[in-house]
Amino acid sequence: MSYTFKIIEKEKINDIIPLVQRLNDDKIPYAILEQRFSEMITQNYECAVIYDDDKLIGVTGLWFCTRHYSGKSVEPDHVYIDDAYRGQGIGKQFFQWIYNYVLEKGYESVELNTYVSNYASHKFYYNEGFSILGYHFLKKL
Repeated sequence: MSYTFKIIEKEKINDIIPLVQRLNDDKIPYAILEQRFSEMITQNYECAVIYDDDKLIGVTGLWFCTRHYSGKSVEPDHVYIDDAYRGQGIGKQFFQWIYNYVLEKGYESVELNTYVSNYASHKFYYNEGFSILGYHFLKKL
């Protein structure tokens, strides 16, 4: 099968919301995600997607910045591939596409966070050559 990897157009950003809701077990209402994504697309954010023909099957946000310890860096965020497509090597293809895309933009490192309980993602990222650098902390105000 042939999949299409691309940056989704900003005006189509709401197309990703159902996948992001599944990633978060539907804990964040659609309206809140709609508002947040409308703000995110005005920042240093792009959204990469995977299509199987016309069906949206995967998504990740890409945050671009420069960090003192890693240089020009991109952070994949809310990485999700539809359950029916997992275990077929699509994630590996997606990340290879991301690496090529960000290298062409002049970026030199990729860093990300993953939920502590998401063991399958830990294995995937280890296999992709990622190493654990630290802990991610969150405090809601």
